[in-house]
Amino acid sequence: MRFRLAKAEDYPAGLKLPWATPLEQWPDESCADVERGLHRNPVRFVAHQGAIYAIKELLEHVANREYAMLRSLQELNLPVVEPVGLVTDRPAPESGEKRGLLVTRFLQHSMPFRHVISRGVSVAQAYQLLDALADLLVNLHLAGFFWGDCSLSNALFRLDAGRYSAYLVDAETGEMHPTLSTGQRRHDLQIAEENVAGEFMDLKAGFGLPDGLDPVDLGAGLVSRYEHLWAELTREEVFAAQEQYRIDSRIKRLNELGFDVEELDIQTIEGGHKIRLRVQVVEPGHHRRRLETLTGLDVQENQARRLLNDLDHFRAWQSGLEGRHIPEPEAARRWLEEVYRPTLAAIPTEQAAKLDPAEIFHQLLEHRWYLSERTGRDLPLEEVVPSYVAEVLSTLPAPEVAG
Repeated sequence: MRFRLAKAEDYPAGLKLPWATPLEQWPDESCADVERGLHRNPVRFVAHQGAIYAIKELLEHVANREYAMLRSLQELNLPVVEPVGLVTDRPAPESGEKRGLLVTRFLQHSMPFRHVISRGVSVAQAYQLLDALADLLVNLHLAGFFWGDCSLSNALFRLDAGRYSAYLVDAETGEMHPTLSTGQRRHDLQIAEENVAGEFMDLKAGFGLPDGLDPVDLGAGLVSRYEHLWAELTREEVFAAQEQYRIDSRIKRLNELGFDVEELDIQTIEGGHKIRLRVQVVEPGHHRRRLETLTGLDVQENQARRLLNDLDHFRAWQSGLEGRHIPEPEAARRWLEEVYRPTLAAIPTEQAAKLDPAEIFHQLLEHRWYLSERTGRDLPLEEVVPSYVAEVLSTLPAPEVAG
């Protein structure tokens, strides 16, 4: 057998697992019990040294291709599961082709679609899932990736400041191109629309959907969300020469969507009376890059936006108290040491493991607003922690434990 590892230190091939055995025949004691979605191929989860890994069995040439595809997408900083290793040259069954094993790292605090809606889906939640999937598909298309099987079931979802972020988990049908044509994008979007409508039809038949949710309309809703975001990121604008403030407005809107502008293409037309503007965006993550630069924290995009807002409020408040303008790097250091870390340290360990730290901090800020409204006064975060733990965190399920 042959083991290929993305990082030598990650997943030692010497781990005692029955690599040569068909995955469906692995003994249960070798595997971890993890909430899973639907899979067209056999998938098992294993725990090793505090981490959980997903192992998927595929035809060997498909496993090779998907491993390479995931590595390419990861190098582009796109939201995908992390490829860890590939096992090939396994014994072939008596009848049939050789099958390989693709190893990926389990995305901490992520949920498959079926788990997200396991207690029923609300109208708001359905739209949040569509927003997350549309955002993921736009980012993949901007990078030249044709998915070929975009669906809610082929993604994983993580809470991101009260909303969801989506991550690609299945790249078997994907293709990488320098750029995608309009026809390729439309075809991929049509597949996504049909898949999403079908998934909600299954939900409607099995569990029912709230009034106001129609599977066909939800599929169309994914398309409209995609088209709105795609247009905002790629459209060409023409405006009067005296309206150059609109350039700054466009950049600000793109930043608010989480994108940085890599290049501006500005042309004067009609004898200089009008300006044509095209922008080229880089990969998403404007707010998370800014937060990481200031604090070293690596969080998701919406979480970063929320934390930056709190940092900005802290800076403005402290500047007013001290009667001086506090530089941003100093404010970030103090916010980290005086607010963020002490607040999270006050959460009991067994409860803190239920969500990632940035999501807990976001929820604490939301809970503080709620309690402040209820009591009629502004409350410091340290007073909010006990109530948040008792009323919110304690109601959440225990996390998956890696042995």
